[in-house]
Amino acid sequence: MAQDFPSVQSTLSVAVIGGGPAGLRAAEVAAAGGARVTVYDAMPSVGRKFLVAGKSGLNLTNGEPMDGFLEKYSGPGLPRERWNALVRGFDNEALRQWAAGLGVETFVASSGKVFPVPVNGMIKAAPLLRRWLDRLREMGVEFATRHRWLGMDGAGRLRFEHQGQGLEVVADRVVLALGGGSWPRTGSTGGWVAVLRELGIEVNDLEPANCGWEMDWPQSVVEEAEGLPIKNAVFRAGEMERRGEVVLTRYGLEGGPIYRLGPALRGMGDAERVLTIDFKPDLSVEDLVEKMGAVKKNYVREARRRWKLDAATCALLKHLPDRGPWRSVEQLAREVKACRIPVGRPRPLEDAISSAGGVAWSELDESLMLRKLPGVYVAGEMVDWEAPTGGYLLQGCFASGTHVGRRVLEG
Repeated sequence: MAQDFPSVQSTLSVAVIGGGPAGLRAAEVAAAGGARVTVYDAMPSVGRKFLVAGKSGLNLTNGEPMDGFLEKYSGPGLPRERWNALVRGFDNEALRQWAAGLGVETFVASSGKVFPVPVNGMIKAAPLLRRWLDRLREMGVEFATRHRWLGMDGAGRLRFEHQGQGLEVVADRVVLALGGGSWPRTGSTGGWVAVLRELGIEVNDLEPANCGWEMDWPQSVVEEAEGLPIKNAVFRAGEMERRGEVVLTRYGLEGGPIYRLGPALRGMGDAERVLTIDFKPDLSVEDLVEKMGAVKKNYVREARRRWKLDAATCALLKHLPDRGPWRSVEQLAREVKACRIPVGRPRPLEDAISSAGGVAWSELDESLMLRKLPGVYVAGEMVDWEAPTGGYLLQGCFASGTHVGRRVLEG
């Protein structure tokens, strides 16, 4: 592994709290520079969220060119230049090289997503994590599992609960990488929010991101279309739009386009939160009318065949309240091109893929060190940034962990 980190005396002790990708990467960088590093985690083992994320295929990063890549990140107060420089400091190509250094080659899929090359037909996170942990142990990194962080006192002593007992730890530098609030079964509970607020740190509320949204479907829609896809449609929320496929569920909609529209939907008031769907984005109203020909009745049934509408779309056209009865082809065509659906709440935080919110940027200096707590750094999903699925989330965690690991060594 390339030693591109400042070297320090081995007496520098670093406590990394949180054993996810951001914390492990910060530990790796600090240890490579000569620091004595201990990783503390509340769970019996580290990397649990990493394993869950890779259960169906580990999407490490994305092969998109960096200019477009960086545009995927957002968040209130996000310092764009600082964040862009941080990600460029350990970019998607660097992450692939890092994986190769562990003996895990990667490839770019047609979607742009980057995955490990399959082994026996399987793409899993566990082999990479095992090799990573072996490397960390060889570097001298120690692991203290079942250590739940409770906070710290005015003298900088860290307080943990371990097997029912209180424990105090002193370290020269501290890296907080406790994750967001999604997937709490992996240890990412968001319990740190109250701890930091008690220490006077501004933390924006954690909210579900990359999640489904709830719609108040009539029971007839659920009975006819639950689990069915709406394919190749354009979904709009305010000024944002995304094209793709979603799945109609008993509670609402799930899928990439809805996840990507999350920031826009959250920014709307409850009363005006509306999703507009263009079910046939490649055809105009006039095109649709022409394709229907001389049809004068059974409009939805005929539209399914002549416009090639999927079953879920037809269920919405038949059963959404305050629609129809359809009196003309043009009326139905206009609805197909701009179907407005009131949107309720996002799915609960524990069901979301990631969370928005976190430590406010105003609390952090250029090193991601807390201004009010010198020597305490924050990395990963704890900071108030967000990104869509597709490799951008993990990239942000790895890049911020790398950044903090380097700054810890510089002091």
